[in-house]
Amino acid sequence: MVLFFRYSKKALFTLRIYNLKRFNKNLIDPIKLVFDKNVFNKTFEEIIELEILRQRDKTNNNLIGYFHQNIFKYIKNCTVPKHGWDIIFKNNITTYYVELKNKHNTLNSSSSSNTFIKMQDKLLSEGNKDNVICALVEVIAAYSQDIPWIRNINNKRIVNQKIRRISIDKFYEIVTGEKDAFKNLCLQLPITIEKIVNNNSYYKLEKDSVLEELLSLDKDLLLALYKLAFETYNGFDF
Repeated sequence: MVLFFRYSKKALFTLRIYNLKRFNKNLIDPIKLVFDKNVFNKTFEEIIELEILRQRDKTNNNLIGYFHQNIFKYIKNCTVPKHGWDIIFKNNITTYYVELKNKHNTLNSSSSSNTFIKMQDKLLSEGNKDNVICALVEVIAAYSQDIPWIRNINNKRIVNQKIRRISIDKFYEIVTGEKDAFKNLCLQLPITIEKIVNNNSYYKLEKDSVLEELLSLDKDLLLALYKLAFETYNGFDF
């Protein structure tokens, strides 16, 4: 329950009012919005609302990553270090050093290679002990699995039984000894989240001011978006 409250506290940021400054924090691309408007047959008002929703969703995805990692602070024999590894699980037999990813396709080729090499280096530093395993744990994996992570580096196929690719359900089973531990968490999630939200009135979506602020720049929303994004560009001093 403590972790749910911490997650919920961070999630409050996504519910806060979106003003123009926050909306344009990472620089809006008005040309993309023009394409979106016409391709998807939307009004600019609708496209702007969708963009705000996309930004909120991105923030929430990052918070979900925080949740998936930090829940292991409350599971026996697990630690969540500030640096180095996302999770370390150690029982009387084996130590797992874990890199945690939300989706199986979120690692590009370069990041994947770097992570694999990091795991190789860890095993070497531990003297290739039989009781040390490095694992890429994926929340949204293609399959339920606990398999060697096979990589092709510099056109060479590398397999090491102590470098694993594990789906989150299998990892929960490893750390808890319960086959259905992850399933039980998934069933409990909506109950706990709903309880927290319903019992706290401040978990309410605030009214955004982006449209009003854009219209104060120009009554034509497209010109307002251009003014916002291209204020210092040649010819955009409408």
